[in-house]
Amino acid sequence: MNISTFDLFKVGIGPSSSHTVGPMIAANRFAAHLHDSGLLDAVHAVRVELYGSLGATGKGHGSDKAVLLGLEGNLPDNIDPDHVEPRLAEIRSTRKLLLNGSHPIGCVEKEHVLFFRREALPQHPNGMRFVALDAAGSVIAEKEYYSVGGGFVVSKEGQRVNLVQAGSVQSEGELPYPFHSGDELLRMCAESGLTIAALMMENEKHWRSAEEVRSKLLGIWDVMAAAVKRGCSIDGELPGPMRVKRRASELYRQLKERSEESFTDPLSMLDWVNLYAMAVNEENAAGGRIVTAPTNGAAGVLPAVLHYYTKFIPGSNKDGIMTFMLTAAAIGLIYKKNASISGAEVGCQGEVGVACSMAAGALAAVQGGTPEQIENAAEIGMEHNLGMTCDPVGGLVQIPCIERNAMGAVKAINAARMALRGNGKHYVSLDNVIKTMMQTGADMKTKYKETSRGGLAVNVIEC
Repeated sequence: MNISTFDLFKVGIGPSSSHTVGPMIAANRFAAHLHDSGLLDAVHAVRVELYGSLGATGKGHGSDKAVLLGLEGNLPDNIDPDHVEPRLAEIRSTRKLLLNGSHPIGCVEKEHVLFFRREALPQHPNGMRFVALDAAGSVIAEKEYYSVGGGFVVSKEGQRVNLVQAGSVQSEGELPYPFHSGDELLRMCAESGLTIAALMMENEKHWRSAEEVRSKLLGIWDVMAAAVKRGCSIDGELPGPMRVKRRASELYRQLKERSEESFTDPLSMLDWVNLYAMAVNEENAAGGRIVTAPTNGAAGVLPAVLHYYTKFIPGSNKDGIMTFMLTAAAIGLIYKKNASISGAEVGCQGEVGVACSMAAGALAAVQGGTPEQIENAAEIGMEHNLGMTCDPVGGLVQIPCIERNAMGAVKAINAARMALRGNGKHYVSLDNVIKTMMQTGADMKTKYKETSRGGLAVNVIEC
């Protein structure tokens, strides 16, 4: 399976790529399947069954909202976040939804959206089943889908089904520089004389022109920057019973008022990095528009480090932004092909850990790092996130997720600095650490993998 930069970086809505974006895509595809099969007019109701991590924490992650909106034909990259709650309120009050955007069917959430908190489907912790029923209650169509992280969705048969996302690509044909591991990437760079970013650009040109790649990447950056700006401008509380206070706006005001401290505090730039990451993840937690990078739960790391580059690194420019994004994508697709970016499968090491690794390598690249130094930075970024659990309090992407993105961004910056001080030679390779991450995730108890049945989720008393 070929993976494009734009498969890893997708515009969507919060709070979760695996629990919100993926289920919305799956629901959209099921509705489209009913239409394409000529079954739409016979459908009286659709029952959605959410299993495993989706069943355990889907309520807090908005999986129920996502499937209702997806059944109506919406997709994460084109739905207006401001229209979500009004439309859901209308569905709930009328007890009807428009299947595939046109066919009205009955919808009573307690009957038609079911959470199976202690059961799992066999192929992945994020499993879901869609069942279409006729007026007599008989099954006329049934499909199983799996949300495998980062907004990627596969069918029960293993077929990838999220190709409807804007910017996604078909996987036909051989890429100019196909690589599946860090070692292969380094070898191809050495043989071709290309940087990692240039090599990725040649692969992207397999699907679209260089001008289109540049335009789309800078468009992704614009969405990231907009999420930071919006997150810095909104006060109040995040959704949910914990009433978590949004902090980014107040932090932004403090930093703007005390800018003179930057001349006396050499670490003040880290306050800004923390701000950038927290602003994005507060937007994500509120259901706003963000970029999966590579997941929603880790969406703040790359924007924060990229803001660090544009604000604090002399000579930063749009070409550097391109280099950053393409390099990060090269690292991310190695994780996607050889391990996992799903917190439900390997814990938060597969989300914030992978984002930290991607950002570290990308920052090393824009600061003139060699391919070997970039690979070293990416390895450092993951090595010191190994074993990190996913234990969201209350099943919400708030605690510890928001602060964890800030910590991941700071780690990425330090990892890049450490790698750039070396010559690229190191003992543990990126491939070694990716293999270790996947093994660690397999050994991790299920209660620590996005089920909210362990760790902070059970040791913090909800108020």
